[in-house]
Parts: sequence; structure tokens; C-alpha cells
Amino acid sequence: MYAVVEIGGHQYKVSENDKIFVNRLNSDEETVSLDKVLLVKGEDGKVTLGKPVVEGARVEARIIDHLKSDKVIVFKKKRRKGYRVKRGHRQLLTQLQIESIS
Repeated sequence: MYAVVEIGGHQYKVSENDKIFVNRLNSDEETVSLDKVLLVKGEDGKVTLGKPVVEGARVEARIIDHLKSDKVIVFKKKRRKGYRVKRGHRQLLTQLQIESIS
């Protein structure tokens, strides 16, 4: 059984007990209920497709941790001009564990 959910403008294929990294969620709660379920495939192989979301479908997830990803280096250079800029950033992430799909 799996589902396709939308979290923060990105789509993720999830099943029970999966651990996924998503963009930082501004939630202090321990559990999160995801309502934007776009597709559900059940144990019997039946696929339910939403228009745009599946009515009554819900994915329950538990927040494991808030963390930062690896550093991404952005380097710009124009040859023969002496122009060099080195910048970087670390994306803020939230790790979720999918508890149930209903």
C-alpha cells in the first residue's frame, strides 16, 4: 500500500514505516496529518486517483527531527575579468516517519 502526497509544493511517494526528508515544517507538534493525498494504491491493488485530492484520504506522520542538509556550494566566475564569487547554503529539512495511510 502506498500513497502520493503533496508536502510544501513537492510530491512524495510514501508507504507505511518510510522515512522521508521534506522542507522544514513549522510545526511544534509530534505528529502531522497530511491531507493533500493525490493517489492511493490499496492492498488489493485498487488505485484511487484524486481530482485533485482523494476525498477522505489521510496520511499520518511523526516528526523525527529538524536538521540541515549537506552544504551546497555555488561558485560563479567570469573568465579573464577577475570576477569570482563563492557562496553556499544548507537547506533546512524535517525528517518524517510515515505511521499510517487511511
